[in-house]
Amino acid sequence: MIILWRTTTQCNYACGFCAYDRRLDGVRSEVAANEAVRFGELLAAWGRTRGERVLLSWLGGEPLLWQPVWEVSARLAKAGLAISATTNGSTLHRAGVRAAVVASFAELTVSIDGPAAIHDRLRGRAGAWDRVRDGVRALSAARGDAPFKLRANIVLMRETIGSFADLCTALADWGIDEITFNQLGGRDRPEFFPAQRLRPADIAMLAGLLPALRQKLSARDVTLCGDALYIERLRASASGTALRVDNCRPGGAFLFVDEHGILSPCSFSGEAYGVPIASLRTAADLDALPARFAAARAAQRLTTCDDCPSTQTFAKFAA
Repeated sequence: MIILWRTTTQCNYACGFCAYDRRLDGVRSEVAANEAVRFGELLAAWGRTRGERVLLSWLGGEPLLWQPVWEVSARLAKAGLAISATTNGSTLHRAGVRAAVVASFAELTVSIDGPAAIHDRLRGRAGAWDRVRDGVRALSAARGDAPFKLRANIVLMRETIGSFADLCTALADWGIDEITFNQLGGRDRPEFFPAQRLRPADIAMLAGLLPALRQKLSARDVTLCGDALYIERLRASASGTALRVDNCRPGGAFLFVDEHGILSPCSFSGEAYGVPIASLRTAADLDALPARFAAARAAQRLTTCDDCPSTQTFAKFAA
């Protein structure tokens, strides 16, 4: 079971494609530490009872700015959860942060957008590339022989896709174990999207270079994820073709929790199908979620499902 949990909407970067850009007005929210511990320990107990590995991955905003992240992560790792996070890497230059990651995390994903100058401009922070590069290299060295995965995720957009192969090579030099990628979406910042959205020709170029690039990276023990189904999802989006999903087995292997403690089958379905985690108190409550979500979907099928944007449904992490 994989649970993605957006613990905070605070961020220290100014990414023009992200809803949590620090320049944007609005209320910033975060999860209470005691509720994160309570629900995390319930997930751990459920995993032990069912004999299933549970990966709990913190999202943001910038989740490493969530003040309780280290105390909560250490406690939940001790309880038996595999802990992860997706970070902009802005705090990895701190030795204490790296030590805490290695001590409690099973994996860490670092967001990288393009070559140094483009990355810094997109992130709205001079020196962001150098900071994340140096932090990742130091973290790779600090983990030693620990069974800890370092992943990089790349947001592909029109001005960065041409440098994708070179970026992957650079990430291998840093000590990254696994590389994933998304195409730029337009939901968070629709004003940014039109000039940067991928075109069918961009996807064709990407599909053509992937086999040789994947082989090249594999020779360096780096996994490049995203199989043919995932490329089809990108191709459909670029061409404006809808990909309908009739049954994603909601709640069967993947859950999303937002910063308000609302749990749903994915990040796009909370308003319609969301369940407050405060109402989930036992392993039986968790067992009941797939049937509960299926009933909700039968009563009100979301139009979002007519062109499903959830990357995990389309094998983003397939190797």
